[in-house]
Amino acid sequence: MANPYSTLFKAPGTVAFSAAGFLARLPMAMGAIAIIAMVSQLRGGYGLAGAVSATFTLSMAVCAPQISRLVDRYGQSKVLPPFAGASVAAFGVLVLCARYDAPAWTLFACAAIAGALPNMSAMVRSRWTHLYRGQDRLHTAFSLESVVDELTYMVGPAVAVTLSTALFPEAAPVLAAVLLAIGVALFVPQKRTEPPLEPRQSSERNGAAIRSRTLVMLALTLFAGGTIVGTVDVVSVAFAEEQGFPAGAGIVLGVYAAGSALSGLVFGAWNPSVPLPRLLIAGTAGTALTTVPLFLADGLIALSTIVFIAGVFFSPTMITVMGLVENTVPAAQLTEGMTWVITGLSAGAALGAGLSGAVVDAFGPVGGFTVAVTAGAATFAFALAAYRPLSAATAAEPEPVAG
Repeated sequence: MANPYSTLFKAPGTVAFSAAGFLARLPMAMGAIAIIAMVSQLRGGYGLAGAVSATFTLSMAVCAPQISRLVDRYGQSKVLPPFAGASVAAFGVLVLCARYDAPAWTLFACAAIAGALPNMSAMVRSRWTHLYRGQDRLHTAFSLESVVDELTYMVGPAVAVTLSTALFPEAAPVLAAVLLAIGVALFVPQKRTEPPLEPRQSSERNGAAIRSRTLVMLALTLFAGGTIVGTVDVVSVAFAEEQGFPAGAGIVLGVYAAGSALSGLVFGAWNPSVPLPRLLIAGTAGTALTTVPLFLADGLIALSTIVFIAGVFFSPTMITVMGLVENTVPAAQLTEGMTWVITGLSAGAALGAGLSGAVVDAFGPVGGFTVAVTAGAATFAFALAAYRPLSAATAAEPEPVAG
């Protein structure tokens, strides 16, 4: 039997746009921690660093869907260069302002502009959809992209912290800007894989994709799932410190990502006949149930085992959500739709990190586990609420967006 992943790259241009997209999406994963590493060292505190980093993250969450909406309307080659160029320039000015002690407001302004960068994960998925719409290969492509996202968020922050602490404080933001510039410069000229502009219905011309009921529910599902991810990140650090082995947090997080990545690869090699709404229910049920054993963790080995099992359900759930977006969002708004659910995931992770941090300070790691379990229940609840609308939408044409 042929390797389903190798068959993806038989189409001309697939290797090139995938590689370029990987470079261009790394700044999304490393940008926030790169800013913290730089500003904390140059300005001597984490309060300002965290606030500037949060501005960058908030800007990404607000701007990315709007940029993707423009991409759906005007095309990747016209929209990506100016926004990527503005982000690269803002990173450069941010570095200069931090280095030469410019007023704090300049850091916030630069971070806000730097965060207005295209969501390259959605751009790459949009190209796969253009190539393999209606084929089993699209399921495999979405699975691959989920694994690549995992790799990005494993490698990006680690590289950022290492560079800014081992070389010089500005190293990570500079690298983020360089990767974004090179990645987009290599990605945009690949015209043969660029999705063509789809005809837009009159109801779609002025309406945002997020007005779709099903898309809102899918974004909320990944928002709740992302909250679990952010919580695991913080609680792992606190738990490892409590166990007297702080470095063990890296092992726990690596195992969590490994469980998700491995299951994503296996899921991508399987072409399920089960309807996507049912797969979503199964995936979110597993996600919710596997948070409960966190309370039983009595050491790092136990915690690593538990989060590995929890991670097994994460990638398949995200892959299923992407498949549902492709099936329910009008083709003319597909990039925007994918960006909304990815943004929901990122926003949930940010909320999970912030909320669990406060809870852990007050109640210890057990309090953080409570946040994870609550988020797991919310993930399943959103999926249950979405089941009937999604079943109806996947049985019919993609629902129109209210104008």
